[in-house]
Amino acid sequence: MTRHSISCCWQSWAGLALALVGAGLNASAQGSAGFSTAVTGNDSLRHEVRHAVDNGRAWLETRQNTNGSWSSPEHPALTALVLTALLGPTPEKATSPAIEKGYSFMLGCVQPDGGIYKDELQSYNTSVVLTTLVLRNRPSDQVVIQNARRYLIGLQTTDAQLGGTNSPFSGGIGYGGTEKRPDLSNTMLALEALYQSRPVVQDANGIKAPDLNWKTALSFVQNCQNLPGSNSQAWASDDPGNKGGFIYAPGRSNAGETNLASGRVALRSYGSMSYAGLLSYIYADLKLDDPRVTAALDWLRGNYTVEENPGLGPQGLYYYYVLMAKALTFAGVDTLETKDGHKVHWRQELALKLINLQHGDGSWANENGRWWEKDPILDTAYVVTAMEIIENKL
Repeated sequence: MTRHSISCCWQSWAGLALALVGAGLNASAQGSAGFSTAVTGNDSLRHEVRHAVDNGRAWLETRQNTNGSWSSPEHPALTALVLTALLGPTPEKATSPAIEKGYSFMLGCVQPDGGIYKDELQSYNTSVVLTTLVLRNRPSDQVVIQNARRYLIGLQTTDAQLGGTNSPFSGGIGYGGTEKRPDLSNTMLALEALYQSRPVVQDANGIKAPDLNWKTALSFVQNCQNLPGSNSQAWASDDPGNKGGFIYAPGRSNAGETNLASGRVALRSYGSMSYAGLLSYIYADLKLDDPRVTAALDWLRGNYTVEENPGLGPQGLYYYYVLMAKALTFAGVDTLETKDGHKVHWRQELALKLINLQHGDGSWANENGRWWEKDPILDTAYVVTAMEIIENKL
């Protein structure tokens, strides 16, 4: 599966550009890459999903601030996530007063260094906003997109910055500013933005722009995976409960540790980062039969659930949902076989779960506040995007 073939998939699935922040492969591309193309078909559920999405989008429009932002104006990424949800299946054609005001607000956050942020979380904000600018695909945004790409590329950590060689953190990207230590979540978001914006590879003078060092980025990603053989760090474990899954950063899991029967202590793999790892591998052009990819898919199959974020319970649950929708769609997975051999149509299960979690006013909200998820605007944006991704193949 080449970068060219993935790029073609993006062009042919413009209607689900939303999916990358969504992703997708058309039927012919999936077939040529050996993916499953089976579609279960459920018109009734598809209509229910569309109804839930419409209500969610209507609720979001009523929550826009007067300056065009949503939620906290200090973090333009939150506005970008809402705009992604509002763009719908045809982002290049979508327009409304709320959408136009939102884009104007984001463009007002462009900094002289090319980043798109206010005072903090420079990488996170720039990555998410850049992806949303690419979805709209307007020539007037091209210079901003090129400069934001250059800014993100400049944030990639090198061995020299870390004071040595062969650091497991080399190649990754952190939050930016004073929080430079790379992590998988921010690295994935940056890879997503750079992957999507790759067609914009020339600056205003027609000179080819620089690109990320994808080789070292891939090295960082695999250094977050519990997979001895590709990850040489001492903590990497091949015990059945963790093998193939991912953690937040080399040597750090937000899911904590687990004591193995052997007496060894393992860092626990968990759901949201394992989907982030899978997406990162796809952006870095690994083939689906690569051992690192198959190990990640094996862990995700073995820990599949829509009831919680595996390893973290309710923490980061809505982020987990949108990453699940993105990663499994982009990987061409239509059914998952669980530990007990049961085959599940994950899109249907996820859709039903999200429909049942929707509030009467059209919003969604996590009762657990980790990673800002008590903010119903953030959660509703995540869910609307996830449901837009899965709706097409229900």
